[in-house]
Amino acid sequence: MNYPSQLIENAVNEISKLPGIGKKTALRLTLHLLKREEQQTRSLSEALVAMRTQSQFCRRCHNISDGELCNICKSPKREASLLCVVVDTRDVLAIENTSQFNGTYHVLGGIISPLEGIGPADLHIDSLLARIVDEEIREVILALSPTMEGDTTAFYLQKKLKPLGVKISTIARGIPIGGDLEYADEVTLGRSIVSRVAYD
Repeated sequence: MNYPSQLIENAVNEISKLPGIGKKTALRLTLHLLKREEQQTRSLSEALVAMRTQSQFCRRCHNISDGELCNICKSPKREASLLCVVVDTRDVLAIENTSQFNGTYHVLGGIISPLEGIGPADLHIDSLLARIVDEEIREVILALSPTMEGDTTAFYLQKKLKPLGVKISTIARGIPIGGDLEYADEVTLGRSIVSRVAYD
C-alpha cells in the first residue's frame, strides 16, 4: 500500500498491531484522527499513556485497578464471602455486565496449559488459597471456560480447595437461551442432560 507520507505509514503500522485491526481499518482510523481537532488526538494519546503507565493490579484479587484495591474489592455492598474465580479481567467484565453477581472475584491471570508451558505456579493460586482462609469465604464459583485447559484448571483447583472445607460450584453449561437443540453440539447437549435441574 502506498501512503501519502511516512508519518501516516508509521501511524497505520502501529494501529494495525492492535488485535482485529488490519491495515485498511488502521488507515481509516489514522485518517479519521487526522481530520479531528488536534486536542482530540492529544487526549487519546494521553489517555493511552496514562492507562499504560498508571494501571496496576489489585493486591487482593489481581483485577486491573487504578489503586491498591479495585473498586469491586473496596465496595461495602459486595458479598465478601462469595468468590468467583476467573481467568482474566475480560471475564470479570463479562460477568459484571450481567448484573447477576454480587460477590467478589479472584483473577488467576491465566489457565493451566502444559502445551504453552503454563503451570499452577504461574497463576495466582497461592493467593486464592490464602484468601479463602483469611477472608472466611463460604463459596467459590469456578467460572472457567469449558475447554480442555479450563477443565484441567478447574480440576486442579477443586483438589486444592476441597481440604479447606469451602463450598465449590461451577457455572452452568448447556443450551443457550433461544437456541435450537438440533444445532447444539453433542458434548454441550450431553452435558445439559447430565446437569439437568428441577423444573419449578
